[in-house]
Amino acid sequence: MARRVLGTETLLVLGLSLGQSAVYALVSIIAKLTADGPLSKQTAALNTSHSARPWLDLTYQLLGIVFALLPVLLAVHLLARDPGDPGRTLGVDLRRPGSDLARGAGLAALIGLPGLALFWAAAQLGVNATLVPAGLPDVWWAVPVLILAAAQNAVLEEVIVVGYLVTRLRQLQWRVGAVLAASAVLRGSYHLYQGFGAFVGNAVMGVVFGLFYLRTKRVMPLIVAHTLLDVVAFVGYALLPEAWFSWL
Repeated sequence: MARRVLGTETLLVLGLSLGQSAVYALVSIIAKLTADGPLSKQTAALNTSHSARPWLDLTYQLLGIVFALLPVLLAVHLLARDPGDPGRTLGVDLRRPGSDLARGAGLAALIGLPGLALFWAAAQLGVNATLVPAGLPDVWWAVPVLILAAAQNAVLEEVIVVGYLVTRLRQLQWRVGAVLAASAVLRGSYHLYQGFGAFVGNAVMGVVFGLFYLRTKRVMPLIVAHTLLDVVAFVGYALLPEAWFSWL
């Protein structure tokens, strides 16, 4: 496939997914920085309610999760035009469940513990907004939806920003360093709405995950790791006392 076609395809996929999110995140951080009051006194809320009526809110939540995964299906569909099975190209399959779970848990620990320290430091320096990982009301479906949202984030981000983007940039003959930088900066950029600490932390995570994928050609452990990290953040915030998270 011609390089121009591949480049255009890549930009379109990103424009329909996390590249678009990065643009909105940039606008969001500019809005926060130019608003009254410091960044640390402003809020970045995730998983918020969309309706005062619980059944309608649940419908919106589930629709949002489903439609957010369409760019993943598009990326896999486009990769299917290449020789070979796109599932094997991305390493998104069930051939190695035990290994994927173990390595995913290890990656989650590797990223999660230093990540907490970085978030604490960013909060002390005032370079992050106050993070609210879960803003759903106290309803029976809140925890299942938060778990689904965590899995959706993981699948979307790891397939698009690591599996698809790294594959396409390597096909475009980008150097490894440039590929890692592009993937990491993109990951950090769409978290900018949370603040500069979130940008740095997610960019570092992007480098680690990118290196892992280049070495193993498997996205599944990354999905496991990302899901675990988000489940702990979302569900933990929803269930544990709010005072425990005052440092966010």
